[in-house]
Amino acid sequence: MIFRFLRRAVLAFNFFLLAFSLIQGCGQSGTDRNASNKFTHYFRQGEQLYTQHCSNCHQANGTGLGRVYPPLNKSDFMENNFEQVLCLMRNGIKGELIVNGIHYNQAMPGVPTLTNLEIAEIATYIYNAWEYQRGLVDVKEADKILNACTPH
Repeated sequence: MIFRFLRRAVLAFNFFLLAFSLIQGCGQSGTDRNASNKFTHYFRQGEQLYTQHCSNCHQANGTGLGRVYPPLNKSDFMENNFEQVLCLMRNGIKGELIVNGIHYNQAMPGVPTLTNLEIAEIATYIYNAWEYQRGLVDVKEADKILNACTPH
């Protein structure tokens, strides 16, 4: 008699756990899942594009190359100049740039062939890799910024 009671109690408890986990898993709205999937897609694509177009100078870990190319990881310039960073990807820059109090004067060529989506993907990567936690940089946000850029 006690064994039947215990068996039923264990079965009821297991059913409760299963039902609870199903409800929790289904509780995430489709919009949340889509946003998460979009972020993941942008981040992965951005990482590949960063490796292809940026890491040779700024290094895979974003630490830059001595006093020649500035760091992106732990960069006061990146933290304070989000819009300009996106414009630099497209248009590049010549002349002095100060990052973390260090003067850099190596020209950075832009990559004018990058689409606004690709720039948004790179920005999503560099602003969420290492120490940053900006979240998704949507192509619509990148469009507005890039359309307002003035070429250097």
